[in-house]
Amino acid sequence: MPAFEAPVYTLKGIKIRFGSKQLFEDVELYINRGDKISLVGRNGSGKSTLLKIIAGIIEPDDGEIFIQPNVKIGYMPQDADLSGFKTLREAVAAGLDKHDGSEDYKTDMWIEQLEIAADADPATASGGERRKATLARALIEEPDILLLDEPTNHLDMPTIEKLEKIIGGYGGAVDGISHDRRFLTNISRTTFWLDRGTLRRNNKGFGSFEEWQDQVIEQEIIAQKHLNKKIAEETEWLHKGVTARRKRNMGRLRRLIQLRQERKEQVRQIGSVNMDIENTPWRSKLVIEAKHLCKSFGDRTIVNDFSTKIIRGNRIGIVGPNGAGKTTLIKLLTKKLAPDSGFVRIGKNLEEAYFDQNRFILDPGKTLWQTLCDQGDHIWVRGSWRHVVAYLKDFLFTPEQAKSPVAALSGGEKNRLMLAKVLAQPSNFLLLDEPTNDLDMDTLDLLQETLGDYDGTIMIVSHDLDFLDKIVTSVIYMKGDGKVEEHVGSYSDLIEHLSRREPPAMPNKNKPAAAKNNGGQKREPARGKLSYNQQRLLAVLPEQIAQTEKEIEQIRADLSDPELYQNDADRFLTLTDRLEELEQKKEADENQWLEISMLAEELSAG
Repeated sequence: MPAFEAPVYTLKGIKIRFGSKQLFEDVELYINRGDKISLVGRNGSGKSTLLKIIAGIIEPDDGEIFIQPNVKIGYMPQDADLSGFKTLREAVAAGLDKHDGSEDYKTDMWIEQLEIAADADPATASGGERRKATLARALIEEPDILLLDEPTNHLDMPTIEKLEKIIGGYGGAVDGISHDRRFLTNISRTTFWLDRGTLRRNNKGFGSFEEWQDQVIEQEIIAQKHLNKKIAEETEWLHKGVTARRKRNMGRLRRLIQLRQERKEQVRQIGSVNMDIENTPWRSKLVIEAKHLCKSFGDRTIVNDFSTKIIRGNRIGIVGPNGAGKTTLIKLLTKKLAPDSGFVRIGKNLEEAYFDQNRFILDPGKTLWQTLCDQGDHIWVRGSWRHVVAYLKDFLFTPEQAKSPVAALSGGEKNRLMLAKVLAQPSNFLLLDEPTNDLDMDTLDLLQETLGDYDGTIMIVSHDLDFLDKIVTSVIYMKGDGKVEEHVGSYSDLIEHLSRREPPAMPNKNKPAAAKNNGGQKREPARGKLSYNQQRLLAVLPEQIAQTEKEIEQIRADLSDPELYQNDADRFLTLTDRLEELEQKKEADENQWLEISMLAEELSAG
């Protein structure tokens, strides 16, 4: 029988309060040597705060902390401040206990292993490069307990896979917070769930979390039913006692009050985010057309001779190694940055809503209220005025938080606020740069559903494999050194393609982003030439669509008469049916024209 080994770290009876909010109470936690832990919970539940308590950065209001002698703790924060360093190498070396030069090999080792741009200035380095430096700084002394707060944010897939291997072979304990399901499943053997101030432990990895969560919720529902029955019985007694005897048993009355409070605590739910997007009508099928784009910064080539055409309804992922220039490409395609050569054409009536990974639109000194509504107390959302507090509730913010500063929010809460601001904007083109960072999994699921129902065009920069696979239909892959290619299909398809270790076929320079055909299947590569019927349709469909649009406009004008239904109900119903028929015909003709025109372009380029 193996000898018992005491935990290397223990928390007992931990309490902490922020203002009027009790974040958690009587939290107990222990970490054994070599534990691989996933820490999960809703945004704002206190996950990052709990890591900071373990790291010794903040003190709890109450409770006890026990640490085994000589236990070293490494901490990777959610948002590290690297402004005090001239290079990323300096930032990595800051994690060393010694600075006499004898330990420099450790710095070099981690820089090489994580492929960090050592000489890069932290102020201008990409988010991924800064993240890798922060990770290396936490790892460099090989701590007994490694605390990772959203370590995969901004990291490319190869680096995430390296991190998974590092954690798998790591001798110390690892406690990680992440929204990345795949990452947590691959690294964890124990799960802590922080839920409504309570910390639960399951001695299984994250892969079993959803099943375990369902069991806990089911038990809560059963307990709530029993409690409701007791309350009903006690309430009946109260009514009978008051009306019949005109006196109260104060002990029993206090018990009823206690039961009601217990129910209040039981049914207190964090809730779910209420997301929706207001779509702006289109006047053009074309969203963006780029030809022969080139862009360099000094000796570094970011984009070299890249062409693309983005059509209404495309859902495009932009992927590539950290520092490859994904954000630069977005700025080029949206004309926020001028290319060295080539040109970009943007379609008519393009209404862009931009989610910036750096959250530059959030002013830490402003309140949540001021962030959404500079003046007054109402915000225009999806065709109607909403009170700013009511709209904030849709994104799980309490009325008390409305006038709190943005600086007081957690990383996940800041991202929810960003989404609230971005999704309130009327748009037909969503540009999302790392939108999943710091989001809890429930919010992430709802964001996926919301984007799935979006009628406009979506362009996403992300390293979250699961998220991209559920959203995008094509991928722009930035290889580095200016090489950019398009790939029809999901992110997983791209990874499979790259893993074959075969030289990838060079894409056609004018190859458009992926579009779905009428059957929703991937189109096969084009060969030969257009058939006679395809040529005829390519010529006649635009005029046919125009005639349909003209008839639709006329019917809508007729239906706008408020007295039409009263005066001629049969005509009203006939026009309504005809309008639905024409709208379906227009959509089918547009899809057919789009498929043939894209096919024609591929053939001409080939």
